[in-house]
Amino acid sequence: MANAFFSDLLATISERGRTLLRRGDASDTRQDADGLIELCDALLSGRGEASGTAMARDVLDHYRDLDAAGRRAFFAALVRDFGPDREKLAQTVEKWRTQPSDEDASDLHFASEPRRQELIRRLNRAPGGTGDLVAMRADLLGMMNGHTDLAALDRDVVHLLSSWFNRGFLVLRRIDWSTPANILEKIIRYEAVHEISDWDDLRRRIDPVDRRCYAFFHPALVDEPLIFVEVALTETIPGAIAPLLAVDREPVPIERARTAVFYSISNTQRGLGGISFGSFLIKQVVEELRRELPKLDTFVTLSPVPGFMPWLKQDKDLPLSDEDREVLKHLEEPKWLENAELTAQLRGVIEPLAAYYFLKARTPKGRLIDSVARFHLGNGARLERVNWLGDLSPKGLRESAGVMVNYLYRLDDIEKNHEAYANDGTVVASSAVKKLLKNEGRRLLDMRLS
Repeated sequence: MANAFFSDLLATISERGRTLLRRGDASDTRQDADGLIELCDALLSGRGEASGTAMARDVLDHYRDLDAAGRRAFFAALVRDFGPDREKLAQTVEKWRTQPSDEDASDLHFASEPRRQELIRRLNRAPGGTGDLVAMRADLLGMMNGHTDLAALDRDVVHLLSSWFNRGFLVLRRIDWSTPANILEKIIRYEAVHEISDWDDLRRRIDPVDRRCYAFFHPALVDEPLIFVEVALTETIPGAIAPLLAVDREPVPIERARTAVFYSISNTQRGLGGISFGSFLIKQVVEELRRELPKLDTFVTLSPVPGFMPWLKQDKDLPLSDEDREVLKHLEEPKWLENAELTAQLRGVIEPLAAYYFLKARTPKGRLIDSVARFHLGNGARLERVNWLGDLSPKGLRESAGVMVNYLYRLDDIEKNHEAYANDGTVVASSAVKKLLKNEGRRLLDMRLS
């Protein structure tokens, strides 16, 4: 109710301000990128709250009407023409050099700030402005596509969004069958790991006694989940996703549940990419579950490995014998799963390769290849187990040859594991995973000697 009242109040102020603007300037603003830049200059030079709110709304509306070329021209102009005031910055730098002081240091900070940051702040004051800026940043990411000319603008947008979407503003809400339908529909739409086919499928994931779903919300994006996690309560650590999602499965009695399985984590806003909520989400969900169910003692994921098959196909330096390479070619056959002997041969090659993929393989910049692995290991989890044929869906077979992994969140070790990964790139793994890698080394050595 409070959010709705405040939004209505802002909309009223904005509309009155827009009416004043129309009376003051009968000429139509140009609808191209240059006209939008003129509006931005006017917004930065204005001081009135009502007129500024109205003008910010006009800027965002005009942006929405631009085509892709116009939006890119607008972004380029923000980089080119809305940086720091160079003359003012030079004077402040010289003052600092002549006689450094804390006050001068503060002046230097403010003088170095690009004008576009203040522009973005003012745009955020418009009714619905936060959501529009998140959508604008999604456009920006799509246009960057490896190019660096818009990187400065993206850094400024991320800097501000990170402040507006910090943990203090996020609200954790449990999603269940009593949640409003408009939010449930978004859960179906945004699910990015294991597709939700229909409303019955959604109900099986959030309604039974052994299922939970939680999402983070932000006050400026009413009823818009930012990220959500689906949780299965089980007796032991699972190694495959199908039994968790089976239509005819028997729910686990809550008194027998000892393990919380995070089997799907989905970010919903592309424009917030690079602004991490996931670690906060997992930690708070763990706290919620422990309060509700004190007998839970294991917190683990059942995670996909989306980078594994692309790595197998592109990496020329895989630790493989010629015989192993021939075995891997069978993955291209549509019915390889139906051949038990072939499946066993593939397992003997792929499991050690998966261990190598996590423990040894890196990008040219020295990072782990798999984005899911980077997320969980960076949050302090331990690579617990490699699960052969954990995901037999078409997507699972295409992305990882069916491989899934468990990341274990042992609460006493999270900080230590995070520091090891963040400082040294160390992947903390169980002895079972490390053994797979040792077996790979012995197997290749035996082949070379034979």
